[in-house]
Amino acid sequence: MKKILLLLFLLLPFALQNATAQQKKKSKKDYVFTLSTRLGDIHFVLYDETPIHKENFLKLTEEGFYDSTTFHRVINNFMIQGGDPNTRPHAKPDPDQPAAPNESNSLEAEILPQFTHKKGAVAAARLGDRINPQKRSSPSQFYIVHNANGTPHLDGGYTVFGMVIQGLDVVDAIAAVKTSRPGDRPLEPVYMTMTVKKMPKKKISKLYRYSYE
Repeated sequence: MKKILLLLFLLLPFALQNATAQQKKKSKKDYVFTLSTRLGDIHFVLYDETPIHKENFLKLTEEGFYDSTTFHRVINNFMIQGGDPNTRPHAKPDPDQPAAPNESNSLEAEILPQFTHKKGAVAAARLGDRINPQKRSSPSQFYIVHNANGTPHLDGGYTVFGMVIQGLDVVDAIAAVKTSRPGDRPLEPVYMTMTVKKMPKKKISKLYRYSYE
């Protein structure tokens, strides 16, 4: 019995080393998401450090969930928000009345201090603190920060889980569309389609000049 325990003890470092090597091997590739609109394309990546949000967004994208939804809330110099299934054409309830995130399938918050609300940050929408003190995220709705100086007052309150790596000019164009008052809904819908492609991180860095540091 002692010999077996000694053998397991001696093998443990090798097992841990192998697991670490496997992790590094898996991390050599990443997903590039492409959000296409009539105003152009936005490319972004999602953070490995927010795995719940990344896996959920990947699943929804692969299912085609975001296709034909719109940016239903647009505030220039603040952010553009989309991902509500009720904004699809002929959706019920009325697409002019985007539904609040469903608390029953909301996502656990993954709020990390290193990911801030700088321009191009991709973050999860959520219900307010009064009914959502845990700051859980919407299962589908997201927003992209537009303000050139960021929106630091949102830091620590919402999960930032990705970053635009190309297409900030398209974010600018969407933020500039005419909207209704109140509601901040574009008068002419900005529909989206979402696709994803897995690529080597080295290629992503070279193609989009994005650093994984």
